[in-house]
Amino acid sequence: MQFGNVIRKRYACKKFADRRIPENKVDELVDSVRLAPSSFGLQTWQIKIVTDKKTKEKLFPVSYCQEQITTCSHLLVFCADTRVAQRIDRYENLMKETGMPQKKIKQYIGTMRDWAQSLSEEQFLVWCQKQAYIAMTYALLGATALGFASCPMEGFLSKEYSKILELPSYLVPTVLVPIGYVKDKQGPRIRFDKEELLVQ
Repeated sequence: MQFGNVIRKRYACKKFADRRIPENKVDELVDSVRLAPSSFGLQTWQIKIVTDKKTKEKLFPVSYCQEQITTCSHLLVFCADTRVAQRIDRYENLMKETGMPQKKIKQYIGTMRDWAQSLSEEQFLVWCQKQAYIAMTYALLGATALGFASCPMEGFLSKEYSKILELPSYLVPTVLVPIGYVKDKQGPRIRFDKEELLVQ
């Protein structure tokens, strides 16, 4: 499917059919998300994939009882990964493995470490969450390209998700993407004209 068709076909599905997406398709989607851009290339996010019906039912009330949670095939929980120091160390090793010059590695890694130390804890989390949103966009468009539906969701209680999913403290649930086969119908698409979105 061409990109123009993907962005026009994608919409926020509110109810999914009782049909499971094959795991190889989900793997393909995750691999596409892995290629999403991120600041410094650090990919400060992880995805918790929920397929268990009982777990979805527990998440339902802390997601403001939205049907997408319980009807989807797979629920992708995008979490900000706040272990940036470890991410930088890992990135440094990856740079070495690709054969980059040591001088370039030292300069780039040094810039990242200095920058990371300049942020407050709150700024740090917001930055990590921004990267998760970029990755989420790839999930939305990737799902459409692969032939199934999705829905971006911010309406949930992050701390309750952490408890129910027993996530470590360094992972902060940030945005949800339930995926599955469509059951509802797309309503009229309302968008502002592009001229209204350009600064004059």
